Amino acid sequence: MRIVAAVAHEEDEPFTIEELTLDAPRSDELLVRIDAVGVCSTDIAIRDQCLPVPLPAVLGHEGAGVVEAVGSQVSKVAPGDKVVLTYGSCGRCALCAGGHPAYCLELVGRNLSGGRPDGSNALHGDGGDIHGFFFSQSSFATHAIATERNVVRLDDDVNLDIAAPLGCGIQTGAGAVMNRLRPEAGSSLAVFGLDAVGLAALLAARAVGCATIIAVDTEAARLELARELGATDTVNMSRVNPVSSITGLTGVGVCYAVVSSASPDVARQAVNSLAPLGTCALLGRGPIGTELSVTMTNLLIPGRTVTGVTEGDSRPDEFIPRLLALYQQGRFPLDQLIDTYALGDINRAIEDTESGKTIKAVLRPH
Repeated sequence: MRIVAAVAHEEDEPFTIEELTLDAPRSDELLVRIDAVGVCSTDIAIRDQCLPVPLPAVLGHEGAGVVEAVGSQVSKVAPGDKVVLTYGSCGRCALCAGGHPAYCLELVGRNLSGGRPDGSNALHGDGGDIHGFFFSQSSFATHAIATERNVVRLDDDVNLDIAAPLGCGIQTGAGAVMNRLRPEAGSSLAVFGLDAVGLAALLAARAVGCATIIAVDTEAARLELARELGATDTVNMSRVNPVSSITGLTGVGVCYAVVSSASPDVARQAVNSLAPLGTCALLGRGPIGTELSVTMTNLLIPGRTVTGVTEGDSRPDEFIPRLLALYQQGRFPLDQLIDTYALGDINRAIEDTESGKTIKAVLRPH
């Protein structure tokens, strides 16, 4: 079938809107009409070749829409079902079986290889094949091929503009808090970096009952929004030392910290802001080879822990409906982070995201 998609052809160059051919789904795949797709920092990083996914490619990995066709082996969803698309996993390895599909042993091949695990692709341009199957979807398009493992069925009344960002960025921030850190009600937590991922972590901290939620950033407008969303305190780290400020606010440091920034310096400050026995979750992914150094005295002697978190360590079939339920209850106001754009305005959406004008851009392909 013919579809319209945004194609990344060259490093650091704008996406181009093109008509492509999309193959029919295989027996274990399904076809989804994409009605909304979030723009994630990972999409931008791939366009800029900070991560080595081959180009030209159709990116996009926070798709949501309606199933149009299913292969003979698919039983989880049926044509007409609303779905949100998330990351791919094999479902067979020890980590998937143990409830941690975000750390699937086949994660790279199913998400970042530029094609299916067998090397094939379903996308074709006039000049040849286009790399796809990005996060088992490639949803910067009017339609995408997905797998049974990376779709989550939604209720018919779910707003797809709200559902789409849950596929990656929002579940990453919220899941780091709710699935990995699991802060006790009444505890303290600091969020370093108030992008969509960091603000999702802040919303999750409020939802689970953290008593002290400290938002750390360099932008006054983001800090003010964090206040509106539930931060009890804010720290502008362009003006003050965040470690001293957090220690002053709490007396001993925070029980938990979340870092959405990829800066090692920011991560080090977050670790140093922890109370004894505190835990810091690192979510940002810098260029390959980025290192974090912390002194053994500051990290080990106080019993502090540093942990990396991928995709919020979530089980999407359980976690995404949980976040939607919180949204419907008014306890997770994700809509306050979202601005919508037409697919053809993808480059403006990315510019607005990079400038800080937009927190979470959601594209509408139709």
